[in-house]
Order: sequence, then C-alpha cells, then structure tokens
Amino acid sequence: MLVYENIRLALFSLKANKMRALLTMLGIIIGIASVIAIMTVGNSITTYVSDTMASMGASNITVGLQQKEEEKESTKEGMSFGGRQRMKSATEDDYFTREMLKNYCEIYADSIMAISAQETIGSGKITEGNLYANISFSGVSLGYFLANDMSLLEGRFFSEKETEDGKMVAIVSDKVVNNLYDGDKEKALGSIFQANINDKFYSCTIVGIYEYEQSAMGFSSSSEKDITTSVYVPLKAAQNANHTTGYSQFTVVTKTGVNADEFASNTERFFSTYYRKNKDFGPSAYSMSSMVESLTEMMSTITLAISIIAGIALLVGGIGVMNIMLVSITERTREIGTRKALGATNGSIRLQFIVESIVICIIGGIIGIILGIIMGSVAANLMDTPASPSVGSIILSLTFSMAIGVFFGYHPANKAAKMDPIEALRYE
Repeated sequence: MLVYENIRLALFSLKANKMRALLTMLGIIIGIASVIAIMTVGNSITTYVSDTMASMGASNITVGLQQKEEEKESTKEGMSFGGRQRMKSATEDDYFTREMLKNYCEIYADSIMAISAQETIGSGKITEGNLYANISFSGVSLGYFLANDMSLLEGRFFSEKETEDGKMVAIVSDKVVNNLYDGDKEKALGSIFQANINDKFYSCTIVGIYEYEQSAMGFSSSSEKDITTSVYVPLKAAQNANHTTGYSQFTVVTKTGVNADEFASNTERFFSTYYRKNKDFGPSAYSMSSMVESLTEMMSTITLAISIIAGIALLVGGIGVMNIMLVSITERTREIGTRKALGATNGSIRLQFIVESIVICIIGGIIGIILGIIMGSVAANLMDTPASPSVGSIILSLTFSMAIGVFFGYHPANKAAKMDPIEALRYE
C-alpha cells in the first residue's frame, strides 16, 4: 500500500508540473528512442544481409581441387631439399569422376539435396539472318538451377532423360528472345537455333526462358542488344562437346538443418580417400556459413557500439532527473517537515522520492520505446529492409530507465530523508 500511495503522489506531482516533468523526461526519451531505433535498424540490416546471403547459397558447399605442397626430402647429412610450390594445372586425370559423385550422394543422401556442376563450352553468337544475340554457352546439372534459385518465365527445365543422354536442348534468356524472336516467347519455345561458339556450330532446341538480371559484379556497358547472356544446356552435352567426363569443381546444395561447416569437413575427408595416391592435387571443401556468421557478428558489434554512444543521452537524462528532484525537494521542504513531524520515518520519505524518480524515468522510457520503434521502422522501410525491433533491447531499455531512476533519485531522496523536521518547518 505504501508503494501504491507513493506512486499516486508521484503522478499527482508530475501532473501539477507538466512542462517541467516533460523537460525532465526529455533526456530519457531521446536516449532510449535513439538506442531502440539504432538497434531496430541494426537488426533489420543484419537479418536482411543474412537472408540475402542464405538465398545466394551461404549454406551450400563448394568442392574443388587444391594443389598439394611438395614434401621436403632430407639427406643422411641432414640437408633438406624440395618443398617449393610449383604451380600446376589440373588435368582430366585429376578431376572428380561421376563414380566418385555417385558414391558420395549415396552415402550422404540424408544431407544432400542436389549437386550443382557447370562446364563452359565458350562464348559466341546465335544468328538468325540479320538478327543475332551474344551468348556464353555452358552445360549445367539440374542442381545448378536449385543452387542459384533460378526460375523460368516460360517453358521448363531439362528432363532427367535429356540430362542423362546429353541432348542439345537449351534454356535461354529473355534478351535472346527479344533479339531473335521480337520478344515472342511462344514462338521461341520449341524453335531450333544455330550457335557459333569458337568457330564450331551447335544446334539447340529452346525448352525454357529465364529472366536476365544484370548483377553489380558483372556490370556491362554494352547496349541492350549487345549484352552477353548465358545459354544453358545439359552438363553431359557440354562434356561431350569438350570431350571431358570429370568435374574440376561442383557445389553441394545441403538439406535444411545440415551444419554446412561440419558437412564440408566430412566431404573433404570423403574425397581425400580417392586422392591419397595423387601427388599433385587433393580435395578442398568450404562453405560461406562461417563468413555469414562473422559478418553478422560484425554488424551486431557495430550496432552495439553505436547504441552505447547513443546511450550517453541516458546519462544526461539521469543528471536532469537528479537536478529536478533536488529542486522539487527544496520546493517541498515544508511538506517534508510536516510529514516527519507527523511520524513519517526516514525510510518512508526516502522511498517517496525514489519512487517519484523511478516513475519519471519509466514514463520517459515508455515514450522513448514507442518513439524508438516508430523511428526504427521508418528508417528500415526507407532502406527497403523489413523492420525488426529487438525485444531484448526494449526490455533492457525499460530496466535501465528504472535503474537510472533509482541511481539518480537516491541522493535527492536521501537528502530529503535526513532533513531536520524543525528546520524544515521553519523553511520559507
């Protein structure tokens, strides 16, 4: 009951001095609003970056060949030689074979969703009379489309039979359709084109059309008509064209819930058994998940550092609360003297002014939280990222505002509690 009564007295005091109470709260409001807004924007950017990296295949594993270091040899006299790294190029004999990948997929079937592999045939042109389209010609596995989150505007992906037989069926970009078929997708589907790649001609049937998106990494200053886009055929068709059968590199699309870093280590160990006798090359597997984690940690650290700087305003606000409480005690000296004369203890007087200080900070904290969420949401929307207010920072801010009320309210409250009632009653 005593606490309830003190809260009621505190609210009455604030109501009697509305403008002074608002100005006192201003430092608390600005400090907490700044912290909440910064944390909201920071969390939104971190979530956006993490989701973007995940959609780019952060949980995928890239497997390739890495040159081994030459072993040092020592003579009986203790002299050593060798160990110098001589750059070598992997050959077909060093590549991963279909049999290796088949065994790998069977053993880790519970962890693997798809295998993405690509082989480049070359760059050239598709010509149709006076019309043309610049292309890069590549063979890809079915998993390539899943790994790159690729969807089609029209048509379909390769069938299992087309993939196994290495049929010359193609998926082209909408740029190719615009250049050769005047943008008519229905006319393009099922049509056969001739591609001149490094002075060799390839005939392909179009079965699918994807939307070309120019990336910042591959920015082209060419005119709209001269932009080079990718044409995809089944991987085996490209291997037949290049007279190859192996894979120098491939990407593993993992299933949901698989620890990418751990699975990368298992993958490397699995393929290492095939390369024990290979003196030049060995397998190397890595994922981007560790990089995403590092990036997320860095973003969180930056957000926290900026929030701490913004939190300095809370310190200023706390000093303002202490100042106004000292003024309030001076104004209410006779009230304090009267209460003590009627039997109020030092503890009850101290509690009254601490509660009043806490109430000021809590009200300011609540206003600051609401304002901070609004500011953070507006800033996140302006950056075209989903707003992600931090529940933890909201709870922490409210708790911190209460702590400020106790800390900065204790000295004025203690001063009031130690007043001599006779001197207080004499105060004019």
